[in-house]
Amino acid sequence: MAENDAMPTLPKKCGPYISSVTSRGMNLVIRGIVLFFIGVFLALVLNLLQIQRNVTLFPPDVITSIFSSAWWVPPCCGTASAVIGLLYPCMDRHLGEPHKFKREWSSVMRCVAVFVGINHASAKVNFANNIQLSLTLAALSIGLWWTFDRSRSGFGLGIGIAFLATLVSQLLVYNGVYQYTSPDFLYVRSWLPCIFFAGGITMGNIGRQLAMYECKVIAEKSHED
Repeated sequence: MAENDAMPTLPKKCGPYISSVTSRGMNLVIRGIVLFFIGVFLALVLNLLQIQRNVTLFPPDVITSIFSSAWWVPPCCGTASAVIGLLYPCMDRHLGEPHKFKREWSSVMRCVAVFVGINHASAKVNFANNIQLSLTLAALSIGLWWTFDRSRSGFGLGIGIAFLATLVSQLLVYNGVYQYTSPDFLYVRSWLPCIFFAGGITMGNIGRQLAMYECKVIAEKSHED
């Protein structure tokens, strides 16, 4: 009887995210590695789209192929993706506001598809001017947040990520690491913060889903025991 009474308390303690397990450190490492490789893959794909449209220009002696050109971009994006993906569920847990909106993998995959579409639009679709392009991408990015996130923490982190990533991009361009064609926002393109915002929301959703999946697995194993 005592065992039956103790059973329902496990999911409550665990919550929608993993909170206290024996191999918590290993779970964080596994999630970080998965997020890193997802970030590397997306960076390769999205960087190829930008290079094909000459939106991003790298030195001619560097750009020999998608894998050798700007070799530092995929690892940096992978590291940032791992940090963002781990930060989102951690922030939700710290604020005591577990994110439960559209928490299934099909929704996460749609979010990734929309993010790739937004990036594709920035490189492929021709607009009358940069202001129109920036406003369109800003609306699409906010629409992505509203459709797949809708959390205050997610919006706040997305804004912070967009600001920091744009600042880092400004510094890299200023130091001649790479450059943008027709920069209209200091050294970069004005729509770049929108891409970073959408990317932060996307990786945050992936990180939340990975955290929720691990918690469900642990809860099921504990229930079986």
